[in-house]
Amino acid sequence: LKIAPDSYFAREHAAGAVNIIGASLMFAVLGALVRLASSELPNEIIVFFRNALALLILMPILLRARRSSSIRPGRGMVQFHLFRAATGLGAMYCYFYSLAHMKLAEAVLLSYTSPLFIPIIARVWLREPMGAKVVKAVAVGFAGVVLILKPGLGIFQPVALIALSAAVLASLAMVSIRRMSFHEPPTRIVFYYSLLSTLFSGLPLPWAWQTPGACMFLVLVLMGLVAVAAQIFMTRGYSLAPAGVVVPFMYGTVVFAALIGWFFWGESIDLLTAAGALLVCTAGVISARGKEPATP
Repeated sequence: LKIAPDSYFAREHAAGAVNIIGASLMFAVLGALVRLASSELPNEIIVFFRNALALLILMPILLRARRSSSIRPGRGMVQFHLFRAATGLGAMYCYFYSLAHMKLAEAVLLSYTSPLFIPIIARVWLREPMGAKVVKAVAVGFAGVVLILKPGLGIFQPVALIALSAAVLASLAMVSIRRMSFHEPPTRIVFYYSLLSTLFSGLPLPWAWQTPGACMFLVLVLMGLVAVAAQIFMTRGYSLAPAGVVVPFMYGTVVFAALIGWFFWGESIDLLTAAGALLVCTAGVISARGKEPATP
């Protein structure tokens, strides 16, 4: 039985979209678990367990991959690994804090503005060109951010700037990955991020430690499992279809987060935030597709 090429690629793209939707759901559930844990535990404990459990789960995979490649950093790459760990960990601290102090959907939405910052950072750092379509998308996206933040209307939340800082730091981490990928294999990048972020997030524990109860410990374990599941879904999704095809489905996280926030915490989204969400999601999709060559 022969399958037409168009049919094959359509199935691959559909499978990629399904995996990205799965990742979106997992990321939304992760946000809800972080908020639940934040009701009893400090941010430092939650971030540490998130990193330590993810490292523990990933370690067998990383050790197996080590057989085919060395884990020794490439020449001049140590500072990039440290920078990636610091920015990624900083983004996690800011994001988890915002999840505990904002509506779930709004915190998730502001963290998903990173596609607006990545082209700007890549232009300044890596001298990557920004096409006209990407420039317009970034402008539209920042208009959406203004609607979400609502400055000057008396309902501005200062904590929203922390959520936005998470997006900026995540963008720096993503561009640093792109810079390292010229010389470092993906396994080595993942290994050092997992190891360094766990070590760095353990530094505040002597003064922030609080022993979690049995229920909270279960929540923390679920966080680690859900985080790894989200990464697996996302990696498989991007491996099956081009980013321009699956990126729109990644914004499903905002929808899932809004539903979870409404169902469990009675949260609602105002019209300005909804309009801003539409602009941000549209801009993110256009920006992702604007970097890819057109396909016939």
